[in-house]
Amino acid sequence: MTAIQYVKNKSYICTHLQIHFMNLTFQNISLASFPEKISIKETSGGKVQVYMYGPKSYDNQLAVITHYLHNPDLVQDFSRKEAQKYLKEYIEYKYPQVEIAENILREPLQAGLFGDFFQIPFPDPIDYRFTFIDLFAGMGGFRLAMQSQGGKCVFSSEWNTFAQKTYLANFGEMPFGDITKKEIKKYIPEHFDVLCAGFPCQPFSIAGVSKKKSLGRETGFRDKTQGTLFFDVADIISRHRPKAFFLENVKNLVSHDKGNTFKVIQSTLEELEYSVYYRVMDGKDYVPQHRERIMIVGFDKRRYHSEEKFDFPKTPDVQKRLRDILEYNPDKKYTLSDKLWEYLQQYAEKHKAKGNGFGFGLADLDSISRTLSARYYKDGSEILIPQEGMNPRRLTPRECARLMGYPDEYIINKVSDVQAYRQCGNSVVVPLITAVSRQLVKTMLNN
Repeated sequence: MTAIQYVKNKSYICTHLQIHFMNLTFQNISLASFPEKISIKETSGGKVQVYMYGPKSYDNQLAVITHYLHNPDLVQDFSRKEAQKYLKEYIEYKYPQVEIAENILREPLQAGLFGDFFQIPFPDPIDYRFTFIDLFAGMGGFRLAMQSQGGKCVFSSEWNTFAQKTYLANFGEMPFGDITKKEIKKYIPEHFDVLCAGFPCQPFSIAGVSKKKSLGRETGFRDKTQGTLFFDVADIISRHRPKAFFLENVKNLVSHDKGNTFKVIQSTLEELEYSVYYRVMDGKDYVPQHRERIMIVGFDKRRYHSEEKFDFPKTPDVQKRLRDILEYNPDKKYTLSDKLWEYLQQYAEKHKAKGNGFGFGLADLDSISRTLSARYYKDGSEILIPQEGMNPRRLTPRECARLMGYPDEYIINKVSDVQAYRQCGNSVVVPLITAVSRQLVKTMLNN
């Protein structure tokens, strides 16, 4: 019996079938995943082809399934039922000869199904010490840091589909999509210990509270931050009240809009009854890259009564060198063409004549680099590696991952070089986040 005949016999025949299935290949493993709709066609050779539709929907269905597989006892009840429904449809299609017993849906891993999602480089700790959620997850820097401290991730969210693919390859879990949407927020477990978020900063100003009151409109943090991504973070903190949070953002958050933006953020978090600690820290103390970011840590006053003992980590006294993260024999495709190299030199000379500092950055291999940007794929001009007798070259994607502190076991080749550069340029510095996480967890568990 062909797949088509089976589907017809099950009365599922329609143009777009509600079967949640596709094959992703990574690490030579066939992973089951589930687009919202597929159509199945039988070719002249008797082979079956699967065509996927609805790319904006399938990721959340796969997110439901993978979150359930990793956290069967910690997901919401409705999410568990959804996951079992999708699993049942998949098993009926993929294994029509198998009688689906309830225990298979409750314990699919014990039944020998979907183990591929756990053959990954960075699995959850078996005996976890606390739980956390990973918002604006990117390529998973916060997750690596928190897992290293014994944390178990119970929810992840990232809207970029390429970053989702990288995250799935390394953690066996598809992040949910846009966290600003109610239909995504509903999947967040009711209870978790730490909220992590490297949230993007959007400009906003302090609203006129008295005027809002006169109009009968909502005031407080919901009004002051409405329409910004920080509002979504604050809203989740308000609704779920984690023991602690850990936020990361650009250094300029402190000075944006003459300091008003950060005042709103700080006052909002304090209004939610959290003690707030913050410090601008430089990644150069942990990796050979100048990268200043603000770290914001908070603890629930209702639980700790402002008596927690938290300190940011001391700066390590170890010299970082760019040459230590370079690959031995990089592909020649990363060497700049004569045309591009000539253009960058002429561009720098033009701005130098005007008294500007714009231009390429030829790196000192025995020192640290400039800040890696998400636009590095454009020309790589901010960090160029000198080569004897040759034009300089860009960093490779692996070198960029190393520059952000990711171990070599981390999988970055499931997306194009362009997307890998973007992900690294948007990432947190993993060793720095890990050092702060260590202090946060120590404070949280010791109080």
